[in-house]
Amino acid sequence: MQFEHSAQLRAAYPDLVAGVVQASGITATADVAKRTAEHLAVARERLAGGAESGFPEIQAWRRAYAAMGLRPTRYRCAAEALLRRLRLDGDLPRLHPLVDLCNAVSAAYAIPVAVLDLDRVDGDLVVRPAHGDEEYLSFAGDTEHPDPGEVTFVDAAGRAHARRWTNRQSGWSAVRAGTSSVLIVAEALHPGAAADVTRLVAALVAELADGWSAPTRAGVLTAAAPRFDVTPAGGAVTPAVAG
Repeated sequence: MQFEHSAQLRAAYPDLVAGVVQASGITATADVAKRTAEHLAVARERLAGGAESGFPEIQAWRRAYAAMGLRPTRYRCAAEALLRRLRLDGDLPRLHPLVDLCNAVSAAYAIPVAVLDLDRVDGDLVVRPAHGDEEYLSFAGDTEHPDPGEVTFVDAAGRAHARRWTNRQSGWSAVRAGTSSVLIVAEALHPGAAADVTRLVAALVAELADGWSAPTRAGVLTAAAPRFDVTPAGGAVTPAVAG
């Protein structure tokens, strides 16, 4: 299995940098509350200096959404939505240890982070403009179809694992109590994204090792190195960061 962004998408967004982490041995019983709180503290400190809408990481996503014909204040990237909720409510909901941790890391770096259950992804996964016939399963259990041209994560079975790129994940591949193998994807468009995504990936690898003793593979994807090879279930997963 491979993960990549399509050539069409990379041509439209040449500054795109993606961090990818594959991990196995995930459980819903890990205690990562302390580390989650530490990342949220970083996010709160940054928010104390101004609203998330002024962050360069968020502004870059707002420009991308506007370029896609989407109103940025209606369809926010996941990182902006998390930061806004943290600013208004003071905290984020608790869902699953890994999801909570990744949400906190996303808020700390102001970079969208998606976590997908690999057992629910069929074949290669490509981030590309939708054709319109892909199937997206909402968290409410409804089947939707992305609009033609809408950016989504599409697998070999034609399932859409996101809506509006980094706006909303699919309920089909969402992490659940029985999830054990995951693919974590962080995407950024702002100046300095390569350095920030590299730091974010290193932080996630360290957290996965500490919280789950999870074997991991990781990479930072750019136009020059756009693909990540995902180890098949049961295959060897060894610590590595490739750029």
